[in-house]
Order: sequence, then C-alpha cells, then structure tokens
Amino acid sequence: METIKTALFETLVESAVPDGEGSYSFTLEGKTYRIKDTLEISKIAQDHGYIIIY
Repeated sequence: METIKTALFETLVESAVPDGEGSYSFTLEGKTYRIKDTLEISKIAQDHGYIIIY
C-alpha cells in the first residue's frame, strides 16, 4: 500500500526560518534547504512526494 503524504502550505511556510541574510532555512524530512523565497517550499515538498493543500 502506498502512503499519501499531504502538507498544509501555511504550515510549511511557518517552518521556514529567516537566516538574517535575506534567505530562509527550511527543513523537510531531515534535509535542510536554503531558499530565497518561501514560494520555493511548494516545489521542494512536491519533490518529496507531498500533495500540497492551500
């Protein structure tokens, strides 16, 4: 049976931490990403197999 992973966009964005240099640190499933715009979070989550709920 395949697991379906879902995530609320708002919750994912809230987990992004500003790094003080105009970027954010975002961690998903133990992997940390440095992003410039929180809109990048959708793509990252989709690459991890998540269905994003807006």
